[in-house]
Amino acid sequence: MFFSKKAQHESVPNKPSSGELAEARAEIFLLQQGLVKRAKNYRCKVGEIDLIMQHDTTLVFVEVRLRTHTGFANAAESVTYRKQQKIIKTAQYYLQQYGLTDKANCRFDVIAFSDNGNPEWIKDAFSV
Repeated sequence: MFFSKKAQHESVPNKPSSGELAEARAEIFLLQQGLVKRAKNYRCKVGEIDLIMQHDTTLVFVEVRLRTHTGFANAAESVTYRKQQKIIKTAQYYLQQYGLTDKANCRFDVIAFSDNGNPEWIKDAFSV
């Protein structure tokens, strides 16, 4: 019995996921609206925030949602209370990390992409 090595295949670059594409589209959309990017895919031990943007004097924590099938809920409705709490805790961690706890005006926005592909920008979608 002979065992041979499997043929080595050339590595193919990973195709971006639909979620990554939605985040990139949301970022471009928000930049076109005059916001300034501070961070993308901010991760810490508490969780992750898709985009952190600056809108005038307000720090905006953005959750990007994509739904191709709306059988259960549309994209905006998929940001559950539990998800909101995780985003809030992650934002608090970010503020502490950068010494902004007492200085920053903050809000939580959602950019939702549903069937039509157009972004729905929900400003101040939830609060602490």
